[in-house]
Amino acid sequence: MKANEINDILEEHKLWVESCHAEGSRADLSGADLIRANLSGANLQDANLSNANLSDADLSDADLIGANLNGANLEGANLYHAYLRCADLVLANLSYANLSNANLRGANLNGAILYCANLSDVNFSDANLRCAELSDANLSDANLFYADLRRANLHNANLSGVHLRDANLYCADLSNADLSGANLRGTNLNGADLSNANLSGANPRGADLRRANLNGADLSNADLSGAFLFYANLSGANLDGANLRGANLEGAILPEWLKESGSDKVE
Repeated sequence: MKANEINDILEEHKLWVESCHAEGSRADLSGADLIRANLSGANLQDANLSNANLSDADLSDADLIGANLNGANLEGANLYHAYLRCADLVLANLSYANLSNANLRGANLNGAILYCANLSDVNFSDANLRCAELSDANLSDANLFYADLRRANLHNANLSGVHLRDANLYCADLSNADLSGANLRGTNLNGADLSNANLSGANPRGADLRRANLNGADLSNADLSGAFLFYANLSGANLDGANLRGANLEGAILPEWLKESGSDKVE
């Protein structure tokens, strides 16, 4: 699509938004070819961009609140500091995209692909990331309070310093992930795969870790007080300096040294 055509659509859409839909017209860019388009700072609030090709496009600082990006191709796109609150990104491809400092609060990313994406400092609170592909993504210091990450793939992802309080990661794949210093207080990790994950200095206090696989995980100096570890696999886990006071270890598979000394030795 030519730049002048895009500009005309954006002007009409801006008028539509600012007049509360009384004037202008809603931007319908569904299926549009917008590869490498410059949409930095554009007002695309509530626009229809479903199935659009926005690969390598510049959408930094763009207003995409409530926009329909269902099935859109945003591979390699620049969405730095973009506003995507309550946007529809179901099945969207955001591989290698830069979303650092973006606001995706309440956004729907069910089944979205965010492989190798830069998601540092992103606000994902209340977002739906169910079954999302987040392997090798950078989520350092991201806000995922109350986010739905059930069955999401976070293998080898960088989640250092992430805020996951009260998030739902039921049966999520967090194997080899870096969760050092993460806030996991009250997080649902029931059935999650945390094998070989780095949880050093993390705070999973009161977290639901029932049936979680923590084989080979680094839990050194982690606060596991009051955590639910029913039938969790802790074999091979590093628990040096970990706090297990009040943790429920019923049926858990424990390291040999811990079986011999008792959980009260790990504080």
